[in-house]
Amino acid sequence: MFTGIVQSLGSVVRFDRSGPGARIAIDAGGLDLGDVAVGDSIAVNGCCLTVVQHDARTFEMDVSKETLDCTAGLAADARVNLEKALRANDRLGGHLVTGHVDGVGTVVSVEPVGDNRRLVFRIPLALTKYVARKGSVTVHGVSLTVNAVSADTFAVNLIPQTLAVTNLGTLKAGDPVNIEIDLIARYVERMLTGDPESHSP
Repeated sequence: MFTGIVQSLGSVVRFDRSGPGARIAIDAGGLDLGDVAVGDSIAVNGCCLTVVQHDARTFEMDVSKETLDCTAGLAADARVNLEKALRANDRLGGHLVTGHVDGVGTVVSVEPVGDNRRLVFRIPLALTKYVARKGSVTVHGVSLTVNAVSADTFAVNLIPQTLAVTNLGTLKAGDPVNIEIDLIARYVERMLTGDPESHSP
């Protein structure tokens, strides 16, 4: 479990395809790996992955074909948002985030608004019912508040702090992004509909 509060900007230093999957090595940037062990989870651009090897500066993870197919993808030298798994006594600064990407969205537009930046994202239609104005959504692992919603898009406002400490400030129109809907929205629908498949958009 995560909170959507990015702890460090890292970078992909190696991306090796091995059969249908891949092995990635990530420079952790300012993320402290001193308490990280093999088998621990770290969210990379909002995707929960398992550490299989690490040293003081870098860590490696295996990525399955399923994960590669269902996420926005990674490439060598890409800047990535990193967050270690939540401890039971940690502050919940964002919202409850599972690290299970629900779909891939696309940046529609990026508009400066003073020191802030307004971004509009298009998402798969199956996810739109879970996104509400003033609700929470995760984009590339960043917990954001939704400012506006239309048929298949939503808009967010990024403050200077978010632009400085995440990779969202580098996004441009057409870029793909990992989207995770609010966990609570899934359970509310499940309780209201009784449909066992309703939690899997």
